[in-house]
Order: sequence, then C-alpha cells, then structure tokens
Amino acid sequence: MERRTFLHRIGSILAVLGVTEAEWLTLGNRYYQALAQPSPRKLALLIGINQYPEIPALSGCLTDVELQRELLIHRFGFQGSDILTLTEEQASREFIEAAFLDHLGKQAKPDDVVVFHFSGYGSRVKLETSPDTMQNALVPANVNQNSQDEKIVNYILEETLLLLLRSLPTERVTAVLDTSYYAPSTVLGLKIRALQESVAKVATEELDFLKQLKTQKSLNTPIVLAATSEPTQTAREGLFSGFSAGLFTYALTQYLWEFTPATTIQIALSHVENSLYKLGSKQQPALLSSQNQDVTSLLPDSIIGGEGAVSAIEDDGKTVHLWLAGLPPQVLLYYGVNSRFSLTTTEQLILRSRTGLTAKAQISKIDSTTPLQVGQLVQEAVRVLPRNIHLTIGLDTGLERIERVDATSAFAGFSHVSTVVAGEKPADYIFAKLQEIPSRYGLFSLSSELIPNTTGEAGEAVKLTVQRLAPKLSTLFAAKLWRLTENEGSSRLALKVTLEIISSISPRVVMQRETVRAFKTETSIKKSLQTRLIASLPTPVVPIGSRMQYRVENQSDRPVYLILLGLNNNHTAVAFYSWETPQEPNTADTKPLLKEVVIAPGETLTLPQTNAASQWVISGPASECEQQLIFSTAPFSETLAALSTVKYSTAEERPIGPLLNPFDVAQALVQDLHNASALKTEMNGIAADSYILDVNNWASLSFSFQVV
Repeated sequence: MERRTFLHRIGSILAVLGVTEAEWLTLGNRYYQALAQPSPRKLALLIGINQYPEIPALSGCLTDVELQRELLIHRFGFQGSDILTLTEEQASREFIEAAFLDHLGKQAKPDDVVVFHFSGYGSRVKLETSPDTMQNALVPANVNQNSQDEKIVNYILEETLLLLLRSLPTERVTAVLDTSYYAPSTVLGLKIRALQESVAKVATEELDFLKQLKTQKSLNTPIVLAATSEPTQTAREGLFSGFSAGLFTYALTQYLWEFTPATTIQIALSHVENSLYKLGSKQQPALLSSQNQDVTSLLPDSIIGGEGAVSAIEDDGKTVHLWLAGLPPQVLLYYGVNSRFSLTTTEQLILRSRTGLTAKAQISKIDSTTPLQVGQLVQEAVRVLPRNIHLTIGLDTGLERIERVDATSAFAGFSHVSTVVAGEKPADYIFAKLQEIPSRYGLFSLSSELIPNTTGEAGEAVKLTVQRLAPKLSTLFAAKLWRLTENEGSSRLALKVTLEIISSISPRVVMQRETVRAFKTETSIKKSLQTRLIASLPTPVVPIGSRMQYRVENQSDRPVYLILLGLNNNHTAVAFYSWETPQEPNTADTKPLLKEVVIAPGETLTLPQTNAASQWVISGPASECEQQLIFSTAPFSETLAALSTVKYSTAEERPIGPLLNPFDVAQALVQDLHNASALKTEMNGIAADSYILDVNNWASLSFSFQVV
C-alpha cells in the first residue's frame, strides 16, 4: 500500500473517531511499515498499558504484549511485520479503534487468522441509555476527556470491542482480555487490573461509534478468552524473577508453548486455571463469547511444543540467546545454570545465565550439517534446581515498622523460610493483619485469600502468631517443592492419568493429564491428541461424598514408580499410602508396611484399587484440592523411608490420608528424582548444591479440583 493511499484511507476512520491526522502520525512509521508488508494472513493487534495519568501504574502489561508477540512469531508462525503493538500513550481509545479498523478490519479476509490482545485496567460505567445497568469497559491510556462542566471518560465499551471482533470477515478470530471490571475497596497481595465503577459520562465519540457498529452485520462468532469468569473476580499481576506479568497471559502463553491446543477450549482453560491456582490466584478464566468451542482459530505451526525458542545467535556461533516463556512459571524462578535443552537436531544447549524470561546458553556440540537458526524451538532435557530453596513470605506494607521487624525476626527462626517486603520481590504468601480485626495477624495467598488455620488470637504478639505457623509453613514449603517437579509438557515418559468419580454405571471423568512429548512423531502425537477429552469443565467440580479414583496408563516401555502428594481442602498435606501386610507364620497381629507402587509397561492401574476397604471418599469442607502425581523410572526409596518414620495408627491406614511430615517427604522425593537421573555422575561438579532431574526419568502431573 502506498503512503498516500494509506493516509487517505485512515483519514476517514480518524474523522469518525475524532482524531487529528497529526496525532495519528505521532505513532511514527511502524504502523505504515506493518501494512506495507505482504501478509501471510496472520494478523495481530496487541495492546498493553502500564502508565496511566493520575492512576496507580500497572507493572506487567508490556510484558504481556511481549509474551504474546514472541509466542505468535515463534510458535504460531506470525510475521513480525503483521503484529501491531500499541503501548502506553500510543494506546488511546482513538488509536486502538482506528488500528483495529485498518490493521485488522481492512486487511483480514475469509480464513485469515486474527488475534487481538488487551492488557490494562478495566472498569464499569453507567450509560445514559441504560442508567440502571453497569457496562464493562476497557480503560485506554487517555482515560478522561477534558471538560469544564462534567467528567467524561474515554473508555472503550466491551460491547464496542465485541462488535468490532464480529465485524471481521473470518471465522478464525481470537481475543484475549487480561483485565477485570470489579475493584474491591482494599487490595492485599498482587496488583489488580480494575478501577472503581464510574458514574461519569462515556465520550460522545465512543457512543456514536458504537451506534454505527450496531448497524453492521456480524460476520463471525469470535473466541474471546477473559481473565475472569465472575463479575467480582479480579485479574491479577504476578511479580516473578525480574519481571511482572499478567497471571492469565503468562499461564495461557506458557501452556501454548508447551502443548498443542487440546480438542476444546475448556481443556486449555482447565490447564491455565491449574497454573493460576499454583501462582496464588483464584481467578477463573472464561470463554466470554463463542458458539464454537474448537481451537481451530489458533493452531501452532508445529504440533511438537517447546519450553522456548532461540532468539539470537552470537557471532561465535556457539553462544545463543533463549526466550524461555514455556517453562512453568513457578519453576522459572529457580531454573538453574547448567540446565540443558535439546533441539530437534542433535545439539544440546547448556544454560549459562538467565535474567527473567531470557537466558544465554552454550552449544555442547555443533552439528555442522544443520546450522542453528533463530526461531528454533528448544525443549527441556535436564532441570537443575538449587537445594537451598526457601518459602518466601511477603510482609504486607500495611504492617507497622515494629511489626515488620518482629515478623522478620520470628520467620528467621525457620531454616527454610525467608521474608521480603510484599510487592518488591517475588513471594509465595503474604503475612498481614486481618481487615475485619486489625489486632489479629494471618497468612494470605497472593490473591488475598486467608489460608485456613493461620490466624493468631486477637491482640496476640506478632512473634507468637508466627511461631504457631510452624506446621503450616512446613506444609506450604513441601507443596512448593513438589510443584517445582511439574513437567507434563517436557517429560519423555509416556503416561496418561484420568481422575474419575466412581458410579454404579461407569466412572465419570473429571479431568485428564498426559505427557505428549514422549511420542516421537507428529503422527503419533496427533493420534494421542485425538483420544483426549472432548469435554471438560474449566473448573473441575467434585461433590462432597464422591468416591474417587485415578486411572493411570503407563504407555512407556519401562516400569514406572508412583508417589501421590497433595493439599486437601483445608490446606493440610495428604499422601497416597500403599499398605501391605506381610504374611509371617505364627503372628496374629502384623503391622502393615508401605510398599512401592510400580506400573509395568503397557499396564493400567486404578488408584486406589476399587474395593470397599480402600475407598477414597471426598469429605468437606467445600474448597480446592490439589494433588501431584510423580512418576520415576527408579524406586522412591528415600520417600518411602521418610513416609515410614511416622507412627500410623490402624485407623489411619487408608489409601489417601494425612501426611504428617510433609517437609521431610518432599525433600526425600526430589532427592529420589535426582538419584534417578543417569546424568548426575556426568554433572557431578554441580550435584553437591543442586538437584539434577532428567526428563527421560521422571514425570510430574498436577491435578486441581473444586470440592462443592
């Protein structure tokens, strides 16, 4: 498109939106250059706003844009020239809507792929046309219009956006909205992306534009993925290792790096919600607007996923820069030097340094027949984790200085706990005052949820409250350790696990997890994907009183050993116990012993076994449950030894029961996975202060579900 044609075309749009030509041209030549390039028909418009006038700044919206852009280019085959980004002051209402019309509306053709992303504040506003209802709206960079006699907000109404999406002449439209519309009066923990409801007027230009859009015909039913599913939920930002990001965007893009999108969006959202829960957020992503639940609007170039991609190659040809957004977020913070990645060729990359989502790696050997290229996917081969991992407690800034000093001193009494100022560095939980009773302290998740059984008495000293947290801190630290083993995306052990509710007719599937990368070819992966669930709730729900079981299929060519650990619905630790009674002659009362759970190649095992004596029945209260199934090619010798040190009464000898020493068991578990790695002797120099985990020898699958 010639520049003169472009300016003439954009002029009519700007007139409708009330934008001067000079204002538009302040965006520079980037927009024109994007339009001038020949398009492979994959178009994206990405919006991210951290800085707003006279409103507290957000931190992760520009990272969200970067996460999406790198994903679209390296995983989905978009050309950089076809991805338009508007950030900070560029992302005004007028520019966003004009960019949508010209970059997407005038370029998209039938069967083209279109992606729209927004990260920033959301809010709710009353319209004069319907004063009794509040409308959802996106907050652009130019929040307010100057007016002497009344306040006018320059919001983009959600209805406007949906009509714009529906006006595109292709069925392959996906929108991601990492924002929310409800702002609670007090916010603890992570930043939220919502402003208080407004009674101000919406700009006349926006209402006129909406009226014009309503006269147009809808040409498609877009897939709109929202960060929250309930009006009172809040979209949160996470503080990670050197960067902030929207929890929803990070969890969604991480899933799409590692996995081929499943049969339905519900399955994808189930994985994303599972990740959000482990990041300390209860927000539930939602499918906002779609009659079509397939993921055909956005499919990757290659069905084989990765943990990241090569982003640059230095002149020596041996040092490469990596983008590692495919690693599970909770793992990235501890991802250690000397971790290894493999390429689809024969090279291995050895991690030398990492800053946030980027890293430098060295090629261990160079295959001259297939030169390294920017954009190549990298897959995890060896995970190196430090042994000196701590549970990090963020001290709320609402605490008085003396309270923070006392809390720091008290938490220092635990060998595996450290403290930071909440909001300044990554934390696992928040120590704060109770809003209703400020003379009481408690432990909170990063999304302000009080952790059960962590509150002190009214008027109790900080140190006493912290000291009584000892058992809970041990449990939460154990959960952090076993979460660091998660590798459903990268494991090379072929396993499929289905969580089922047992009924008199046939088991009802609640959710399913499987390792796909163990299959060597795209054909076998496609065959595996065809067997996935065709329906799954975004939030797996299990009623109290349900009889449950796991169906475990070992599809590998080796026997695998199994350990199950978890947090039940009151945040106490549980484990699966496989009891056996040794048959000794002349002994009437023999104490049951724990035995290894081993599954032969090709065998399917139900856990627990379906008989009356070993039932697993879900009890109250209504809350979340989280369980981690960890598999290894070597026995869990140290884990079983740690489990056996506790004296269990006969009444406690049920299949899934309380884990009384979670800290010891979790450490033994990671040590067992380290012992299973054949590489630990080769990498002996770093083994003393690190755990070395080989993807060929372990798999760790996470299950989270809601008890109701």
